[in-house]
Amino acid sequence: MTLPGRGLRLAVVTAARRLAATGMNPGRSGNLSARVAGGFVVTPSGAAYETLHPDDLVHVDLDGSSGDGQRTPSSEWRLHRDIYARHIEAGAVVHTHSPYATTLACLHRAIPAFHYEVAFAGGADIRCAPYATFGTQELSDAALEALAGRRACLLGNHGAVAYGETLDAAVDLADKVEALARLYWQALQLGEPRLLDAAEMARVLERFAGYGKEPRG
Repeated sequence: MTLPGRGLRLAVVTAARRLAATGMNPGRSGNLSARVAGGFVVTPSGAAYETLHPDDLVHVDLDGSSGDGQRTPSSEWRLHRDIYARHIEAGAVVHTHSPYATTLACLHRAIPAFHYEVAFAGGADIRCAPYATFGTQELSDAALEALAGRRACLLGNHGAVAYGETLDAAVDLADKVEALARLYWQALQLGEPRLLDAAEMARVLERFAGYGKEPRG
């Protein structure tokens, strides 16, 4: 199977190395993918990010099949496949084991509306999916439920996942989830933070609808 354009594969590898270097995906944890015609390309299972090559990425069809001669896709390929199938706007998916998001995930603690930037994930909170064994359909199903109306969620006893229309958007959102998780954890050291109410979060979400978009004309 011929892999798609080298530029996209190189961008995925560059993003994977960045996430590893900044501690978002320590060791060989986590995985990234980008949508292509008929499926997606995803980082291989157990890859060492510092030596990852664009040709190491695995092309997976939306039915879950991958071509002969390729490396084994990430164990979480089902999670990526199902997000692309459910969310047609998703152009890239980033799964991390970032420290603070994973800390909250191990407590099965969602990130509530303690800060207005929670709305970057698409709603008034960032949910935490219940635990399921890694690489299973059960994990994917749990994540899809937690992602309803959202672009990111935590995965119980595991990590976090985020998607975006582009690879940059998905990586940026994964970074934002980790930053919010850290702020929330820090606030919890002093007590329970005061939460923004539903009306305010609705206003924030409305304002975010045009955030970062070029003005017309």
